[in-house]
Amino acid sequence: MPIIVNLDVMMAKRKISLNELASRIGITQANLSILKTGKAKAVRFTTLDAICKELNCQPGDLLEWRDAPPTLSQ
Repeated sequence: MPIIVNLDVMMAKRKISLNELASRIGITQANLSILKTGKAKAVRFTTLDAICKELNCQPGDLLEWRDAPPTLSQ
């Protein structure tokens, strides 16, 4: 998927752990981990809002779109 999640980068910049962020925004560590690793299929705007408020960042700091590289036809 060409959507890249940079949550781990922002967490490192803000020096906050997964456990601490999950606690502060009120979601489970497991769900935050799924988002952080890019395995989530969707994210609620309320969750994105809470993360942005806690990390003092913009949604674009967390989510990035990259075009998929072309594949070779065989």
